[in-house]
Amino acid sequence: MTNQIKIAVIGVGRWGVHLLRNFLADPQVNVVAVVDPHPERLAAIKQQFKLDENVLLTTEWQDLKKVPGLTGVAIATPATTHYALIKDALQQGYHVLAEKPLTLDPAECRELCQLAEQRHLILMVDHTYLFHPAVEEGQTVVQAGKLGDLRYGYATRTHLGPVRQDVDALWDLAIHDIAIFNAWLGQIPVKVQATGTVWLQGQANREITHSPSQGLADLVWLTLTYPDGFQAYIHLCWLNTDKQRRLAIVGSLGSLIFDEMSRSSPLTLLHGEFEQQGNQFIPVNQRQAVLELEPGEPLGRVCSGFVVSILNNTPSEVSSGWVGTQLVEILAALTVSLEQGGKPVFLNNCSQL
Repeated sequence: MTNQIKIAVIGVGRWGVHLLRNFLADPQVNVVAVVDPHPERLAAIKQQFKLDENVLLTTEWQDLKKVPGLTGVAIATPATTHYALIKDALQQGYHVLAEKPLTLDPAECRELCQLAEQRHLILMVDHTYLFHPAVEEGQTVVQAGKLGDLRYGYATRTHLGPVRQDVDALWDLAIHDIAIFNAWLGQIPVKVQATGTVWLQGQANREITHSPSQGLADLVWLTLTYPDGFQAYIHLCWLNTDKQRRLAIVGSLGSLIFDEMSRSSPLTLLHGEFEQQGNQFIPVNQRQAVLELEPGEPLGRVCSGFVVSILNNTPSEVSSGWVGTQLVEILAALTVSLEQGGKPVFLNNCSQL
């Protein structure tokens, strides 16, 4: 068939190579160019995917302007480069799928969203978890009221490396769990708090410090408070051999647990409540249900969602540029709290969808 959409992939490192793989597998897409500053990567992906000679492989972003009929670009480069690349792409008339975070500055995010709207272009952010079947099903369960009155939420995201040198554990890890909580609750936080500890990359003689302004925090604890008073607590660390990817919401009728490390039962609904007998609270109705999930690779769903948005000329309902902007605004507020030793920061003007 004649491919309808010409796409270029910018950055084919650890994550970008998977974007390339998914776009190459989409019959509605014609990958016409790949950009990466490392020639050896370009040579490797040409061999790995047996790319046609007609696919432009280049180390220079500006070379894409020579590609006729280019429809969109997928950007998987360091976050510090996003603003300039995305702005230039939108000004050239390209639809954009950008790796998270959209940028590191909320004002830049808002500018890019407005530019995309003015140019009638799609700006989408690859928040992959929002396309995960377990997260989609979890959102349905929570918003159907199956947990009863919501009490609180918690999440743990820990592992031993990789240790980033450009951002701390907050910016590296928190965006995933915040995105899931926001989606499940259908809300965004109004108040945030963060505390952290620096062990590995302290600025003052490499000393251990609880002041993240003196280095990149290896351990971060977050509290998110939502408009209805619901609170979520998040534990993040890239210096922990106990690898966990676990998130839960607790309600009056049970708990919903998303455990990414459990391949057999990643999403579990634990029913259970209390029955009061005099001054005693007796657990009743306790049972466990492993929820069935639709098959599908989350990143594949991201890529196909981008294609559908372009074809329909409709922004993504799941992960538009504005959704990405909200998350960057939350991270920026958490950074302020982190630097102030956990002082609460209020988000009164967080961007709306």
